[in-house]
Amino acid sequence: MSVIDWSVLILTLVVIVVYGIYKSRGTQNIQGYLLGNQSLPWYHVCLSVMATQASAITFLSAPGLAYSSGMSFVQFYLGLPLAMIVLCITFVPIFHRLKVYTAYEYLEQRFDLKTRALTAFLFLIQRGLSTGITIYAPSIILSTILDINTTYTTLFIGSLVIFYTVYGGTKAVSYTQMLQMSIIFCGLFAAGIMVVHLLPGDIGFGRAISIAGKMGRTNAIDLKFDLDNPYTVWTGLIGGFFLQLSYFGTDQSQVGRYLSGASVSQSRLGLLMNGLVKIPMQFLILLIGVLVFTFYQYNRPPIFFNSFELNKLENSKYGPELNKIKADFNQAFEDKQVVVNQMNAALDQDDQVAISRQRDALKLADDKEKAIKLQVTDLMEKNDKQANTKDNNYIFLSFVTQYLPKGLVGLLIAIIFLASMGSTASALNSLASTTVIDIYKRLIKKDASDSQYLRASRLATVFWGVVCIIMALFASKIGNLLEAVNILGSYIYGTILGVFLVAFYLRHVNGRAVFYAALLAELAVIVIGRMELVAYLWLNVIGCLLVVLFSIVFQTMMRAKSKHITTSVKQ
Repeated sequence: MSVIDWSVLILTLVVIVVYGIYKSRGTQNIQGYLLGNQSLPWYHVCLSVMATQASAITFLSAPGLAYSSGMSFVQFYLGLPLAMIVLCITFVPIFHRLKVYTAYEYLEQRFDLKTRALTAFLFLIQRGLSTGITIYAPSIILSTILDINTTYTTLFIGSLVIFYTVYGGTKAVSYTQMLQMSIIFCGLFAAGIMVVHLLPGDIGFGRAISIAGKMGRTNAIDLKFDLDNPYTVWTGLIGGFFLQLSYFGTDQSQVGRYLSGASVSQSRLGLLMNGLVKIPMQFLILLIGVLVFTFYQYNRPPIFFNSFELNKLENSKYGPELNKIKADFNQAFEDKQVVVNQMNAALDQDDQVAISRQRDALKLADDKEKAIKLQVTDLMEKNDKQANTKDNNYIFLSFVTQYLPKGLVGLLIAIIFLASMGSTASALNSLASTTVIDIYKRLIKKDASDSQYLRASRLATVFWGVVCIIMALFASKIGNLLEAVNILGSYIYGTILGVFLVAFYLRHVNGRAVFYAALLAELAVIVIGRMELVAYLWLNVIGCLLVVLFSIVFQTMMRAKSKHITTSVKQ
């Protein structure tokens, strides 16, 4: 990167951190530290909720996902607006009325302590693991720019976020997230314009989309009902609805964001705006990935987008073999360019027969490039068994650093950093609040002073920060980060959501029944997920419905047993 880019990057990060610390000064009690004194307006709530969900993974992996397999991932969010409506009707007023710090406090009031502890424990596992992944995402950027191992960059990023989260608590998180999202929207818009600008002069936005469409990258909607396909309209509306409802309704990283709203109406308005804005935002991010794909049909892409791993291979004993593969790749690209130009001519003439013929030719050319790239990853594994052979997360980053103008490169990389910092800070804050309120305060030290709980919250933030950094060090082996986070969540969110739905709507079910139902449902979800019987989004539906069903069955059995014992005693 240039001096200008480094200046923009460093200045943006410093301003964000200083601003958050300044706005959160004077936080001296646990209510202010964990809930920001419940004083934030709806637009703070909206942007904070969006920033918590839109981590660096979104801006690194989503364009790479669109580049590799198209825009079908946008269907993942189709259930979001429906989930926001249900949340505003049910969850938000209950949590506000009970004046809880965490979502799981309510479960003890409704059921018992063991049910509260179980759901809090499930949340801590899921959020701790997934936060490690979100810390790893921006470390990819630094390792690519500086050409150093991601271990060192992961330690740096994690330490930076821990610092200002420990100092300022939820208020620092919310204020920095508002500024972060404002910068993110501007940067994404600029990136989209620049990708189109860098295309050949005779290839406008419409033609770029047409070329990508003929190569299967604009498949945004799939109406086919298929349990094995994770991205269809039905998967998004049903499975996505359950996942989003559980994530926003029971995940403390999100509940903590809208509990900081000044009133029920402010929290509701913030959530509804998030439901309206999130899908267009995600569509834009995926569209940028599609445009980058078209760009690389006219400009030779790297044979492997992770330059750190590629450099290792180039400097190994397999260097000469890699050079031969590169020559084959370059020739394959030249051959594909001929087919792309022929497709352009067919589109100009609106010759449907020629378009169909060239579409098949483009698919063959695309498959040939993929086969050559597979030779590279095989060579990487020969050279280093621990090599990261997934370059999906590096595609957009590679484009940004190589082709965008000075200044904008620094801004876009700052955006990815900011997104990671926002979501990671929210997660650490929620992990700390759940640990202190649901575990420490309830089970370990019930009568400590407010200052002691504040100190415990800061120590818990540091503890979970260290745990998440350790998890981040292992994240390089899991493929596309965006999918990994959602798959991980799908194993747990459905069970937690089921517990809350029983609490809200099945008043006759007691804590003992729902506790055993949750344990059995979670076991079933793990077995179904590991056996890959259905696409991962359906695990949210299955987990939720199993908890509800098992709760009714267990409650009925317990009631029948109780009646039998009562009758026996009377006899």
